[in-house]
Amino acid sequence: MKAWEVEDLHVNYGKKQVLWDVSFSVPPGVMVAIVGPNGAGKSTLLKTALGLVEPLSGKIDLLGQPVKKVKQKIAYVPQRESVDWDFPITALELILMGRYGRLGLLGRLRQADREAALRSLELVGMGDFAHTQIGQLSGGQQQRLFIARALVQGGSLFFLDEPFAGVDLATEKSIVSLLQAQKEEGKTIFSVHHDLPTVEEYFDWVILLNTRLIACGPVKQVFTAENLALTFGKSQELFDEAASLSAKSISGIV
Repeated sequence: MKAWEVEDLHVNYGKKQVLWDVSFSVPPGVMVAIVGPNGAGKSTLLKTALGLVEPLSGKIDLLGQPVKKVKQKIAYVPQRESVDWDFPITALELILMGRYGRLGLLGRLRQADREAALRSLELVGMGDFAHTQIGQLSGGQQQRLFIARALVQGGSLFFLDEPFAGVDLATEKSIVSLLQAQKEEGKTIFSVHHDLPTVEEYFDWVILLNTRLIACGPVKQVFTAENLALTFGKSQELFDEAASLSAKSISGIV
């Protein structure tokens, strides 16, 4: 069983092609970097896998099933900028949102849920901020909250969209250690990542993306100068190629 399998995926935003003919598979129990230039479709790939963006065509399976059947096994960490940090809730209340998927329509939070949320805050070094309004926290502290919320969900798959954006190096290293510990427990981690020098240090696998898939596989095999040149050095050429081929193969979509 694959952790994430994608076949012939095409995604457009209006007439703009974002992903073209993307196919790959990733085994469970690895930590995966999703790498590519700005506008390459990295965040869109995550959101499509989670059912937040509707593809034009293609198939996506998580743990061998459509996302609707495995939602409780998925933890999602969005970009920090996507959250209204002025919303009047505390750090603990934000973490408890990670338990709602387990409760059902009429379910109520239990003491066990609060204890799990507090443990996750302690795990990310935020135990002293449980009752602090989320907007009063620094960028690094807010990102730690996202990780804590993902941990309290207890999922098998973690999808993170730029988890290290705007955090200091110490926070980044701490988050990496937490994620690697989850990997050691058999979880699979997918992270949009921009810092190329740390890919080999942090990750086992890499997905190189620029509108279409450039490469997917173990870091030692596919994170090469040649593949990086294809990913970053010819972005406009790749986009034009994808748009041209898509216009021929998917009549009426572009």
